[in-house]
Amino acid sequence: MIGIGVIGYGYWGPNLARCATEAEGCYLASIADFSPAARKRALSRYPSVAIEESWAALIVDRRVDAVIVATPTHSHFDIALAALQAGKHVLIEKPMTSSSHEARILIEEADRRGLVLMVDHTFVYTGAVRKIRELITSGQVGDVYYYDSTRINLGLFQSDVNVIWDLAVHDLAILDYTLDARPVAVSATGAGHIHGSPENMAHITLYLEGGATAHLNVNWLAPVKIRRTLIGGSRRMIVYDDVEPSEKVKVYDRGVYHGSEVEVTGKPEEIHSMLLNYRMGDIWTPQLPVKEALLTEIEYFLQCIENKEIKPITDGMSGLRVVSMLEGATQSLRRRGHPVENLALKEAS
Repeated sequence: MIGIGVIGYGYWGPNLARCATEAEGCYLASIADFSPAARKRALSRYPSVAIEESWAALIVDRRVDAVIVATPTHSHFDIALAALQAGKHVLIEKPMTSSSHEARILIEEADRRGLVLMVDHTFVYTGAVRKIRELITSGQVGDVYYYDSTRINLGLFQSDVNVIWDLAVHDLAILDYTLDARPVAVSATGAGHIHGSPENMAHITLYLEGGATAHLNVNWLAPVKIRRTLIGGSRRMIVYDDVEPSEKVKVYDRGVYHGSEVEVTGKPEEIHSMLLNYRMGDIWTPQLPVKEALLTEIEYFLQCIENKEIKPITDGMSGLRVVSMLEGATQSLRRRGHPVENLALKEAS
């Protein structure tokens, strides 16, 4: 049995701790949080689990074989590095680190010690996103033209990261998983409207290899919660609505035919009309697994630990690519949308 230690019992930590108790092949050995209120909640929920104030105490606990880091982003690097140096496998909440430099250090440390380093890009483990990847890689969507996402809600305002690092990170992870084309440049604009808080809304455009584009709209200051993504392809189009309780993914057999190989004569506007044809086919909803994504992820983390031949889908390199995209978007944001051709994206591929 693999002993799991969870560092951070604030917003996301309780969910990770719960899944660690439900997953087969492991047990929850320890929880650490500097907050007395958080430790009190953890002790009430898990009276037989060691509750620590210091994350350093959890890491040196011999019962802990793997550490899950669910603390603010700025603390990820120090905690994860210490855990790896202590010989522990590590699963880090998104985003992996505050910089690509820190991410590379963690990757090198994990590789040197033969330990599993994995990033909690939870959406990658949802049935919806896995189905989308299947539709794209099987060729059913055709050439991907665009990825357009709206991810907005009222709150939860963060103090240490802006809305790009909090919300856009989800779509960047989904893009990294579902598409083979890597970003070659990124542009971002945004603004902050709450005094003392970082940017709370942003628009990001990623220019991908092959000519496709991705547009992300993220906002903490919206009156409604929307989690909707459109993916347009040459054969089919996908609508992914994560707020829907069921039928989260719908596939549209719709698009435009361009008969460029047909020989035609006449006026330019007549030629355009003859060449451009719309396809209005069926709409279908694929069946998706109902198993909780976070539990699926924890069990997969355990499999990677037990079988060193399994390379995590959201490994350190995946985390590095996402952090590199976040860095590029942040640089562009400071330049009022000027595109950034981030070389770190190529280095992380």
